[in-house]
Amino acid sequence: MSEKQTNQQPRIVPELSILDDYNKTLFEKDNYIIPLYQRAFAWGDNEINQLIDDINDCEATTAHYYIGSLVVHKDKNGKFEVIDGQQRLTALFLLLNYLGYSWEKDRLSYECREQSNHTLNKMLNFSSEPEIAKNFSDDDKADQGLIKGRGIINDKFTNDKSNKKTFIDKTKFIENLKKVRIYRIEVPDHTDLNRYFEIMNVRGEQLEQHDILKANLMRALEPANESADGCIELTKKQELFAKIWDVCSDMSGYVQMHFKVKDREQLFDSNWNTVPSRERLSNVISQLGNDDLASIDKSLSMLEILSTNADSKLTEDKDYLDVQGNKIRFKSIMEFPYFLLHVLKVFVQVEHYDNPDKILLDQLDDKKLLQAFTNVIDNGTIGNDKQDRSKFSEKFILCLLKCRFLFDKYIIKREYQNNTKESLNDDDDGIWSLKELFANNGKPQCNNTNFDDCGEENKTSDSHIDNLMLQSCLRVSYTSPKVMHWITKLLSWLYNDDNRNKLSEFNSVAEQIMQEPIKQFLDSKANFYKGVEIQHAVFNYLDYVLWTKRGYEQYKQLNFDDFTFGFRNSVEHWYPQNPSEVELPPWDKENQYGKEVDGFGNLCLVHRSTNSKFSNLKPTAKKGQYENMIKNGSLKLRLMSQLTKEVGDLQWREFECAKHCDEMISLLKSACNLN
Repeated sequence: MSEKQTNQQPRIVPELSILDDYNKTLFEKDNYIIPLYQRAFAWGDNEINQLIDDINDCEATTAHYYIGSLVVHKDKNGKFEVIDGQQRLTALFLLLNYLGYSWEKDRLSYECREQSNHTLNKMLNFSSEPEIAKNFSDDDKADQGLIKGRGIINDKFTNDKSNKKTFIDKTKFIENLKKVRIYRIEVPDHTDLNRYFEIMNVRGEQLEQHDILKANLMRALEPANESADGCIELTKKQELFAKIWDVCSDMSGYVQMHFKVKDREQLFDSNWNTVPSRERLSNVISQLGNDDLASIDKSLSMLEILSTNADSKLTEDKDYLDVQGNKIRFKSIMEFPYFLLHVLKVFVQVEHYDNPDKILLDQLDDKKLLQAFTNVIDNGTIGNDKQDRSKFSEKFILCLLKCRFLFDKYIIKREYQNNTKESLNDDDDGIWSLKELFANNGKPQCNNTNFDDCGEENKTSDSHIDNLMLQSCLRVSYTSPKVMHWITKLLSWLYNDDNRNKLSEFNSVAEQIMQEPIKQFLDSKANFYKGVEIQHAVFNYLDYVLWTKRGYEQYKQLNFDDFTFGFRNSVEHWYPQNPSEVELPPWDKENQYGKEVDGFGNLCLVHRSTNSKFSNLKPTAKKGQYENMIKNGSLKLRLMSQLTKEVGDLQWREFECAKHCDEMISLLKSACNLN
């Protein structure tokens, strides 16, 4: 075989163990460098939590679990230059560091990014959270994106211990981690890496599970004629299915605006604000085939159907005007694959499937999207009768459209006006929003969604404000999309036409959902002393209850006007566990349930950055140095700060904290109608 022929042979693509059976990590074997043209580490809560959840959910029967690939180029020094996959690789570095693993410095490095390299190498000297907080709190050279990522990982492992379904056991997690593999793909020598990187980002998208699901559901509809070259002649039902699926998959803006004008008016009436019905869909089907209404070409391969967003070129500007004429944009709180899982659960309920718990998966896991639908289609029965696949597709697509309409109108979103800037993070400059779309002289306009049975048009009612606060309370309490079951419950209630005629009850439904974990918390006094293990939902709901008391004299100083629910992901001890001041003794007192310092009265939720700033300062020092942070913090934090100002540090510890705890617990019990 000639040398030329040898060089043309395909390279072996190695499978890398993240952690092998000898506890050696992938960073102990090779050096990786992130080139300058790559952006800095930018993964936030969603991406990091998803990575950890995927590893944690690795089934015991799984030999190997693959989490994607690294595309690399081996330079002349033997280092692997990372072209694609650097965000995941850096997250794995932070995760392994958190779990206590270490290796030589510069095994992962960033080209021409001194702060990033300084932070990564310094982290190798520490693994515990107190060490990290102490050594990076005043480090001006630290890369805050990496510090934040490390904090997200700590929060994920420490904040859900009271919930057995989401609790992550480190020992079990490490065993799962040993099953994880990642492919390392080397590009050939002499590749134009900058051009390759550009192509990877612009054209490197692969088919997702929801694309395959779309094709499967379309195939189940009435048979289409297939030619010898593999193209199919779409039936009207398939054409309508593709049209609705494509517009619903675009989660930005309002679903009505992703349709052509004539389709929009037929589906949602001339006001664009009427719930779509089966009859309206039939009217659209009867029009399909006309050139001015058909959404996609009639002769397409199935792959072309998958990769074509039928109405993408028809989607109007996603900017809207409110009733005051301000330009606004919206960002959905979830992605399309997760939305499909919510709709499937609603569908099983409204179609009255037998034994729904046996055919539905517990978690909303986008990695198991196809499995979730297969379970229902293959195993679901109604009145013990197996359901026809074609009928399933016909009914589901209407359910999808109706749920998307209800979701856009009645479920919160992030709003960006002229004076706010959209960010990729959850807790960005946007505001929580509940607005509905309607036609104003043929132009899209948005107004606050009305939750009163007889409310004045264009008026912000108390019911609207209460619902906005309740839903934002739910949203920040359940940050992982896998456990946002509250959306399924609200959509199921809204799907019933009779319920929408009594929307004044919607707030009660939302609050009852919010109260479910609170009642479990209040069930035993031992729960009050679990420190950072206390569920975030408890703190958030208490803030909501305090907000409803904004007219009470004893709470007026809390400045309710500027309070909103944010992603406060860290539990803070107001009186520190390990005081840094010599004159302030540790609070080691215990009762039959646990340490007093870990009691509910001494705790609150803060932003991760606030937690690192507060560190082990005494309460009066926190209040003195970070007054603005406290003013913008949770209502419980503001209340504790106010009380400490009146009584001092030791008085807070000896008397006021217990009194505050009793008062807050009483508020929660009263709100939940418990004695």
